[in-house]
Amino acid sequence: MRLNSVFFPLLLGMMSGAVHADEASLRKALLADFPGEKIESVKKTPYLGLYEVVVGDELFYTDENASFLFLGHVIDPKTKQSLTSERLQEIKDARRISMDELPLDLSIKAVKGNGKRKLVVFSDPKCPYCKRLEKELVKVTDVTIYTLLYPVLNGSLPTATSIWCSRDRLKAWDDFMLRGIAPPGKDCETPINTLVQTGQKYRVNGTPTLIFADGSVVPGMITAEVIEKKLNAAAPK
Repeated sequence: MRLNSVFFPLLLGMMSGAVHADEASLRKALLADFPGEKIESVKKTPYLGLYEVVVGDELFYTDENASFLFLGHVIDPKTKQSLTSERLQEIKDARRISMDELPLDLSIKAVKGNGKRKLVVFSDPKCPYCKRLEKELVKVTDVTIYTLLYPVLNGSLPTATSIWCSRDRLKAWDDFMLRGIAPPGKDCETPINTLVQTGQKYRVNGTPTLIFADGSVVPGMITAEVIEKKLNAAAPK
């Protein structure tokens, strides 16, 4: 059966419930199907009377009766473009994390040049893309970088602990990430659990994740050129 301008490759499941004519009622009905998850938004789409449901980083669709839940891509057959991918990109671009809400006092702080521009990085010492990012950050100046240790990969916690417990944390971080020099095998009380909980709270699902002064979030490794553009765009006018 052809569905005009949309295509759903996967029917995820069925849900029960009465007719729900508005977004608030739909949100309430959906809560039971996403226990422990935050429903970011429920919004009516312009196609087939379906509603868009955003949960974390996922986008689902449902009907006005909340009787089905769909997971998949809506395709415009004229352009062959995924409307779902475009919408997910819009959601990603609109995502914001305020620096004021982050525990920057628990960061490894590096001030370069005048330090006026601000950047927060959730980073894992065992993450190869984080190491590539550090090499790009060497090229960036006039910035204060707050590195939040986020050891989510297997085997990275001992290294993160040793770096935090070093006498000079910034040197230990740079030595390991840029020069492959292992930090001394020290142990001490660390804020790593707090940092991991913070990352989970703000849905930091991978490393590196960069947060700029305007709250914009960029997951993944980016070049110094892109970092410069983002820093300048995010700087207070």
